[in-house]
Amino acid sequence: MSVSEIDFQYMVDCLERDVSTLLVKEHNMSIHQALDTFHNSLTYVRLKNPATGLYFQSSRYVLSILQDEM
Repeated sequence: MSVSEIDFQYMVDCLERDVSTLLVKEHNMSIHQALDTFHNSLTYVRLKNPATGLYFQSSRYVLSILQDEM
């Protein structure tokens, strides 16, 4: 299934928001630390690649991948 660039970016943005919020709540990070951690991860690189399909997954699933990476 293919999505438009606008829809893809929206889904990535929503996951970015949700995963960062979970990092703040569950790992006691500041929002700056959470965003920095996520943006500098291989998980984020994979999320930004539409071919991986990661943008279709839940925020909890993406967080679990990030946690394994951390």
